[in-house]
Amino acid sequence: MARQFRHTFNYEYALLGADAIDRTGNSLPEETLDICRASNAILSGTIGHPKFANDPSTRVYPEQGRIKMRKELGLFASIRPITAYAPLHQLSPLKSNRIEGVDFIIFRELTGGIYFGNKQLNDDKTLASDDCVYHKDEIARVAHLAFSYSQKRRKRLTLVDKANVLETSRLWRKVVQEIAAHYPDVTVDYLFVDNTAMQIIINPRQFDVILTENLFGDILNDEASVITGSLNLLPSASVGNELALFEPVHGSYPQAAGKNIANPNGSILSAAMMLDHFGLTLEAELVREAVYWNLANGFVTKDIDPINNYSTATIGDLVSDYVENRIPSRMNKENMVISKSTII
Repeated sequence: MARQFRHTFNYEYALLGADAIDRTGNSLPEETLDICRASNAILSGTIGHPKFANDPSTRVYPEQGRIKMRKELGLFASIRPITAYAPLHQLSPLKSNRIEGVDFIIFRELTGGIYFGNKQLNDDKTLASDDCVYHKDEIARVAHLAFSYSQKRRKRLTLVDKANVLETSRLWRKVVQEIAAHYPDVTVDYLFVDNTAMQIIINPRQFDVILTENLFGDILNDEASVITGSLNLLPSASVGNELALFEPVHGSYPQAAGKNIANPNGSILSAAMMLDHFGLTLEAELVREAVYWNLANGFVTKDIDPINNYSTATIGDLVSDYVENRIPSRMNKENMVISKSTII
């Protein structure tokens, strides 16, 4: 991208998650935070490792670093695009006629709600509570972001809540209705979360931008992710007032370390979201075109096709070649047999 468009990108590398614990004992070293604060954006890899999850004596987990990073850097909104790629419709648990043309974004508030409310457990461990607390300002800042995105898309925003039961949801509706007056070109719908969960399966094409609180967003993100047929294709962003972090949705894959078989598309598409964040929309769209070209022409990794597949490096090289307009008009796949699995 830098060569093709004469941009200059300056990189600094920092430790996070399992790798950071192994080297420093801390899932988010202060040095990493300092590097992040001095940056324009953060492009992150996945952070977990099963050796921590499987050890009951563990006191420091990789995921703690990501949670702390969101808080320390003020990353208040999660943005998850959900796109169904036609060449991979057969991998989706939904029928092709239901997912054709699916393209929506889920905005999830990240720093408030039940995850961060006061938690109590009585002495004999028979009664527990988790407070769900939201301030109107927390709602407003993520709502403005979702409305602004919707203006650049199909101008339809759906607020997901449980306003028939929850006081916090009623506050969400009140604040969003007030903010909607500032975006008259955006049509706003209101759905209860249980209905939304059904509609994502019944008719996911109806959605453009979904806005919701922390817990509901966590659940709906995971539900919607299966539409594509592969978690490894999904990018995400965590956005604040000053910084934004970009990372693939899928978890880590330590079993693939050094084997050149991992699917890089989630990370590549996260980098495309980062280019959008920089205002480089043409460049971002070119990356997405390159990923789609790979999928359409059968250049996929082992997780997508266990028989006919290509290496991590080959997928990345083809994306780079596409961006630099170096893909030949006629490509003989047999010439790439070294990077391809053997068919017996």
